Amino acid sequence: MFIVVASQQSAAAAYVSEFIGEGIPSIGMFSDDYHSWLDDPSKTDLDQVRGFLIEESNERIAFAQTLRKRTPAPIIALSETRSLEKTLELLTAGIDDVVRRPIHVKEILARSEAIWRRHRESQPVQSTDPVKVFFNGQDAEVNGQPLTLPRRELNILEYFVRNRGRSVSKAQVFHAVYQDCQADVSETVVEGHISKLRKKLRMRLGYDPVVSKRFEGYTYLG
Repeated sequence: MFIVVASQQSAAAAYVSEFIGEGIPSIGMFSDDYHSWLDDPSKTDLDQVRGFLIEESNERIAFAQTLRKRTPAPIIALSETRSLEKTLELLTAGIDDVVRRPIHVKEILARSEAIWRRHRESQPVQSTDPVKVFFNGQDAEVNGQPLTLPRRELNILEYFVRNRGRSVSKAQVFHAVYQDCQADVSETVVEGHISKLRKKLRMRLGYDPVVSKRFEGYTYLG
């Protein structure tokens, strides 16, 4: 899920619509409402947030500083003008990236995924999981033994591990794996890659670590 923070409802709604059009759940929020949103447990599930897109406002630096203490989710700021001083101020405050308008949501998603990738690469590999990925192009391992996969299948496995325990849609997997592809590629190709990946994992583990539900997507359980 992406959270769009803007001072005007129309601005937030436009980006929300574009994210949803790309198959990414999204909600809009007024910049004045973020404190109440963060303080309301019934509305705040930061583990489900894949990124924040924040328009210019007087509050966004304070918002970013608060968020950075509570979630590693990418925080991307929109800028109307090019200003080195403002960009440095935003990056110092904990914002991960600053982009100028107009920008397509596909680029925002690609930048968000790159931020997540760098974050995961900096984390220690969990030794308790029988499936290990390294987020650097290195072959995955299953129970300590290398598992050589085609690039797309490895990318999907990395995405599943990164979202372990969360339901992800086919569209989300597609955008994560094919963000670098300029040619027209149908989302249906993802189903074939996932099917092959699950078969290989099942053969190594003795069970299928991925649960799929119609209309909900895929959940990697490890």
